[in-house]
Amino acid sequence: MPDRIPQRRLARTAKLASLPLGVAGRATVGLGRRLAGRDPDEVSADLQARTAEQLFAVLGELKGGAMKMGQALSVFEAALPEEAAAPYREALTRLQEAAPPMPAATVHRVLDEQFGRRWRDRFTSFDDQPAAAASIGQVHRAVWADGRPVAVKLQYPGAGPALMADFVQLSRMARLFARLSPGLEIKPLLAELKERVVEELDYSLEADAQRGFAAAYADDPDIAIPRVVASSPKVLVTEWLDGVPLSRIIRSGNRSERDRAGTLMSLLHFSAPARARLLHADPHPGNFRLLEDGRLGVLDFGAAARLPGGFPPSLGRLTRYAVDGDGAAVLELMREQGFIRPGIALDARQVMDYFGPFVAPLSVDNFTFTREWMRTQAARLSDPRREEAQVGRLFNLPPSYLLIHRVTMGSIGILCQLNATAPFRQLAETWQPGFADSTA
Repeated sequence: MPDRIPQRRLARTAKLASLPLGVAGRATVGLGRRLAGRDPDEVSADLQARTAEQLFAVLGELKGGAMKMGQALSVFEAALPEEAAAPYREALTRLQEAAPPMPAATVHRVLDEQFGRRWRDRFTSFDDQPAAAASIGQVHRAVWADGRPVAVKLQYPGAGPALMADFVQLSRMARLFARLSPGLEIKPLLAELKERVVEELDYSLEADAQRGFAAAYADDPDIAIPRVVASSPKVLVTEWLDGVPLSRIIRSGNRSERDRAGTLMSLLHFSAPARARLLHADPHPGNFRLLEDGRLGVLDFGAAARLPGGFPPSLGRLTRYAVDGDGAAVLELMREQGFIRPGIALDARQVMDYFGPFVAPLSVDNFTFTREWMRTQAARLSDPRREEAQVGRLFNLPPSYLLIHRVTMGSIGILCQLNATAPFRQLAETWQPGFADSTA
C-alpha cells in the first residue's frame, strides 16, 4: 500500500463514492445470475458478503474520518435486523481492530522525526510488524529500555489532512440533517465536532488524557489503564496491555465474560467523569480488553471529553424524571437545557413516548441489553409513520452534550452486542449527579 493516507479531496470522495456504486454494480450482476437460474438466496448472500468486503477494504484503506465512520457503524450494527447485519458483522469487527498497515520504512521515518535518529536506543526491541492498525495511527509491540513491554502508537503521515478532508465531506452530508431535523442547530454542533477532531491529531493531548485516567484508576480492582511511558505530537508509548478483546467476547464469550465486560464498561462510563473529570469518547470493542485478573483494560484516549465538573447534574435529573414518568418535568428541563429550541411545539406526552423506552435500563436493578431491544428502539424511531420518529426530528443536541451523547449511545451499542446484564441503575445512583435525587 502507499506510505501515506490518500489525502486529496477528489480522490477520497471518489473512494467513498465507490461504495454505493459497487453495491449497484453487484446488484446488476446478481440480477443476471438470478435470470440465469441461480438460487436467489445464494445470490443475495454472495452479494452481501462481497459488499461487506468492499466496505472493509475502502474504509480501511482511507483510514482517517472514513474509517472512524466505519468503526462507529460497527457499534450500531446491533440495531440492524439480523438478516441485514450478519454479512457485515465480520468485516466491521475486523475494521475495529485492523487496517492495511504502513511500510516499515515509513514507521522508521516517523520515529526519526519524533524521537530523533537514535530512537532505537530507547528500546531493547521493536517489532516492525504492527500489532494493530486503526483510523489515524497504528500500534507496534516493543520493549522499553527498562524491560517493560510497551505499545508504540504512530500517526500515519498525512493523517491530519485526510481527517479534515473527511470532516469537510461528512459536514456537507451533516447539513442535510438541518433539513431532515428542523429542531437541530447544526452549525455550533459542527464547530464542536471539528474541535474534537483536531484534538485527536495531537498525541500529546492524548497522553495527557491517558495520564489523567491512569492516575484516577491507579490500583483499581476493576479498571486497568496503561501508563504513558513517552510521548510526542505523533508518537505515543504506553505500557502494553494483554487481554481478550471485546470483539472476541462479542463473538464467542460465555455468559460470565459478557456480563463482567458489560458491567465494567458501564462502571467506566458512569464513574470516569467523577473520578477523572474525563470521559473515554471512542467506545468501540477494539478499545477494550478483559484481562486475566478480571479487570477491564481500556485503550486509546485520543477522543476524550473533558468534564471539569463531571457529568452535568441536569442530565441526571433529566433521566430520573423520565424514569419516574414525570413528563412535565422532562419537558421543562429539556427546554431549559436547549434540547428543545424556542418555538418548537411539543408536549409532555410526546416527549415521554419518545424517551420512555430508552430509560428502561435505569428502571430495574439489572437490565439485559440485547440486539432485539436496540432494534426495537431503532425501528420505532426510524419509521416516519410513527409519531416518535416525527418528534425526534424536533430535538436539538447542545454542543456541550455532543460527546456525552456519542459515548452513551456507543456504549449501549456495545452492551447490546455483548448481550450483557448489568446493574445500570445502581451505577447511575452511585455516580451520576442528580439521578439518585431528582430534586437535586
